Amino acid sequence: MTKHRLPTSVDVARMAGVSQSAVSRTFTLGGIVSPATREKVLAAARTLGYRPNLLSRSLTTGRSGIVAVAVGGLSNPFHAMVLESFAGGLQRAGRQVMLVQVEDEWALGSAVEPLSGYQVDAVLSSLPVDTQDVAEALARFGVPIVTLNSSVTNSWVRTVGTDDAWAGAEMARLLHARGARSFGYIAGRPGTLAQERREAGFRDGLRALGIDGYARAQGNHQHRGGYDAVRTLYASGKGPEALFCLNDLTAMGAIDALRQEFGLRCPADVLVAGYDDIAASAWPPYELTTVDVGLDAIADQAFRLITVSPDDPLEPLIRPRIVERGSTLRR
Repeated sequence: MTKHRLPTSVDVARMAGVSQSAVSRTFTLGGIVSPATREKVLAAARTLGYRPNLLSRSLTTGRSGIVAVAVGGLSNPFHAMVLESFAGGLQRAGRQVMLVQVEDEWALGSAVEPLSGYQVDAVLSSLPVDTQDVAEALARFGVPIVTLNSSVTNSWVRTVGTDDAWAGAEMARLLHARGARSFGYIAGRPGTLAQERREAGFRDGLRALGIDGYARAQGNHQHRGGYDAVRTLYASGKGPEALFCLNDLTAMGAIDALRQEFGLRCPADVLVAGYDDIAASAWPPYELTTVDVGLDAIADQAFRLITVSPDDPLEPLIRPRIVERGSTLRR
């Protein structure tokens, strides 16, 4: 049986009537080639069924064209949303995407060892870097590492920040404006920057309204954590008139517990708000008021950060958007 020979860049160049270097530049991210030449090369490649060999190119250029996207547990819809946003944007920009599943869904540290075995041009992740040791280990890769809401950065490890404190304060004002006079907060994992900023903003927003205290319960970023937190907050038979939750899954668990454990209605009896604007937050059983973190803006800023000089200044915080739905609108 005769083995079928795969087309090469030489075959594409011959059919297109251009040099082999023109073919190489056409398939190299950032390569300079005229629009007419690019079209001729792409047409010839389609006809021949040519696909560039990324491995051989990386050996000659030192660049693979691959960006690793490191994500935590995909059972959390927010991580899935970030993956979709990052991967789609990278592919539209002509980059190849390598998915790295991180065992620790709270921080990027456990990704250091898996990433060390691959030649990638950059790393994007929704997970933060939370220790100096991890930041230094990642910096030794010598490629841009862009994370979301990291408390530790260096010249190679950059972060995209969202103004969670502003959103927390805005949510306090919204719940107060909708008639609540006693408040509760269901927290996320202690020590994470997003948790600290969101609660601090909520606390400061309440203080600006002349309210010094609020009830608090610990959640775990999951539906069950929100459910159990409500059982704690309302165990005496009376609880806050409004709840702000670290994320949407927590808020959805809170709404379910209010209904099933205590017979309380949302929003008639208790106002509830979350954070992240996952798809399920708009479902009819919840109609959850939430915060849209601005994933498109986050992705755009992350893509810029993997191409700029490590010495360039950090980007400003991204301002989220309050999305009000039925869970805070009393009719």
